[in-house]
Amino acid sequence: MELIELSVAKRERTGKGAARRLRAANAIPGIVYGAKKEPVMVSVDVIAFDKVIRENGTTGLFFDLDIEGAGKSVMLKDLQMDPFGLRYQHIDFHEIDMDATVSVVVPVETEGVSAGVKEGGMLQIIRRELEVVCKPKYTPDSVKLDISALEIGDGIHVEDIDLGPEVEIPFDTNFTVVTIVPPDTSSDEEEVEEDAEIGEVAEVAEEAEEAAE
Repeated sequence: MELIELSVAKRERTGKGAARRLRAANAIPGIVYGAKKEPVMVSVDVIAFDKVIRENGTTGLFFDLDIEGAGKSVMLKDLQMDPFGLRYQHIDFHEIDMDATVSVVVPVETEGVSAGVKEGGMLQIIRRELEVVCKPKYTPDSVKLDISALEIGDGIHVEDIDLGPEVEIPFDTNFTVVTIVPPDTSSDEEEVEEDAEIGEVAEVAEEAEEAAE
């Protein structure tokens, strides 16, 4: 896990009108909050923030936030977009203690080619993201799963995943994360049924012709 450097400015005015003016000026209204601390209202440059998102995605992001010379370690807690998903509307940053555990959602990635896929099966990713609990410095960029040994019908469940002693994946039930499913034979079955129907029609027609004779 790395802290992404990002500079932001304090903002004094709040409300919908002030937020609209900020967005019109190519900035995003945001807030920085933490336990037992007064929240700080900030504005974030759209270009600088968009560059971070394009390079890193939106999950599991930690920032070394420079608020007009004052540094804070924060994590991206919430990002609001417009209804069309085109413009940033608001950003929530949560100040963190680097020595305390945090809950973060990280993406799931697969490595290797499954033996079952080589035999015609299909990889099915059930959970594309997983929650992990750890200190910020141990937060993985992703949960990498080696699927090369999986045969058709095999899967990886959450309790099979070991991210080391510093990282925990909380769960109540042992849910499936990825699995290899049999090849889709529905189209073949449809063709067989269609051929059978055609055969039945031909047989009926032949019997009718014989009866007419």
